[in-house]
Amino acid sequence: MTGEMEQVTRLQALDLRIGDLEREIATLPKHIAEIEKALDSHLRRLEADRAALAANQKERKRLEDEAKVEAQKISKLRDQMLGAKTNEQYRAFQHEIAFCEAGIRKAEDRILDLMAEAEPLDGNVKKAEAALKEEKQQVEAEKARARERTAADQKQLEVLKAERKGLVTGLKAPIYSAYERIRKKWHGTAVAEATDGRCSACQIVLRPQFFQDLRNTDQLMLCESCGRILYYNPPVSFEADLAATQQQT
Repeated sequence: MTGEMEQVTRLQALDLRIGDLEREIATLPKHIAEIEKALDSHLRRLEADRAALAANQKERKRLEDEAKVEAQKISKLRDQMLGAKTNEQYRAFQHEIAFCEAGIRKAEDRILDLMAEAEPLDGNVKKAEAALKEEKQQVEAEKARARERTAADQKQLEVLKAERKGLVTGLKAPIYSAYERIRKKWHGTAVAEATDGRCSACQIVLRPQFFQDLRNTDQLMLCESCGRILYYNPPVSFEADLAATQQQT
């Protein structure tokens, strides 16, 4: 592989990694927003349960007060009934007392219903409060991890962009222009390896003469099918590599 081809392949690797980091940095705030949205949904459900329990308790208190008022009214009516002058007045007091007693029974029956309804509501509120407390801790921990990850990604991104800038400076303008044009066309992938006589990107078989030229040339060549910059890495022979190592030693 020529020096220029090594620069182009390194540039491709940098751009792919930069793209990954930028996508991750963009995704993390969305992830945080999603878990906060879920937390807010659970908080609203808890508030609804709390409101239902509060309404239940308020209604019970109203009915209890109402029953007390009716009981006080009955006590007064019985006192007044002692002074009744006629049977009609006496029966009128009895009728009014019976009416108040019916109101008390109705209130007490409803209070019992409300007490039965309050028990699961109270249980739901207590469970939701405990779960929400734990979930808030998990969300805060997740947010802290996301902030740390974002900071690390930003730091690495700056390093890679600085390396890219230096690499681009060393490339010939026509080569860099071709690289950018192809990268834009193929959404980030401008370089592909020729393996087994094929372009590894589009998988189209290369013409034998083209593949032979690619193996022997120092010039950048483009895939005749997809237009990506192709490079060829000759297979490494273990025996040859071992022999070269032994010669050096």
